Amino acid sequence: MFKARTRIKQFACLLLVSMLSTPVMLGAAEKPKEQILVAAAASLKDVLEEIGPAFEKKHPELRVNFQLAASGALLQQIEQGAPVDVFISAAEGPMKILAGKGLVVPNSLKTILSNELVLIIPANQPGPQSLADLKNPAYKRIAIGESRTVPAGQYAEAWIAHEKLSAALKDRLVPASNVRQVLTFVASGNAAAGFVYASDALTSDKVKVALRARADQHPPIAYPAALVKRSTRQPAGQAFLRFLEGPEARRIFVKQGFRLPAEKST
Repeated sequence: MFKARTRIKQFACLLLVSMLSTPVMLGAAEKPKEQILVAAAASLKDVLEEIGPAFEKKHPELRVNFQLAASGALLQQIEQGAPVDVFISAAEGPMKILAGKGLVVPNSLKTILSNELVLIIPANQPGPQSLADLKNPAYKRIAIGESRTVPAGQYAEAWIAHEKLSAALKDRLVPASNVRQVLTFVASGNAAAGFVYASDALTSDKVKVALRARADQHPPIAYPAALVKRSTRQPAGQAFLRFLEGPEARRIFVKQGFRLPAEKST
């Protein structure tokens, strides 16, 4: 009898320990987070990796995912029906095309950023004093974004044309699928120079800025953003756009080398 009571007490103790160590779920299960997809220019990679968590901290009910590529490539994907909620382009052209086709929400369209076009070279190499110095035989391979889809490549071509160097440099230009690939070509030594944004140059200690384009040497650099009209998550997308215009996001943009729309290149 004594042994039976002992076993009952042991069982009761084990049951109590089990109940204390097992979390009790009260109420409904946690609601899954609403997912939003932001298609953005490749030059925004690092800054969005910082902005994403900051946005989610303020909006714990949302999760933001990024699809990064050349603006022209993203334009084509949205035209073909990709489930994108917000589009951020590195130039006005792709956004104007979407707006003209009625594929973005008109009153959501805003320019959120600007940037500066620069020529980079490997960090351990001497730099050119002017763009004309790229005619030197030392610059056999010059990386540039593919101008059909990469806005930075379009700005670079305009800079080259402004300096009347298009014919001289034509056979030396090595096209890249996006501005980050240009950065990789130069950082790895596979190109002697390359055209990127100032914000891209800050992301690698293997390159340095040799030259900076003036504002009058290429079209204005603008990053417009808008809600995609077919999005089924427009309130969440609108919340992300509002965050991009807020003080916390603007501080992150400036820290990572971007310019705010009101700023002008000198």
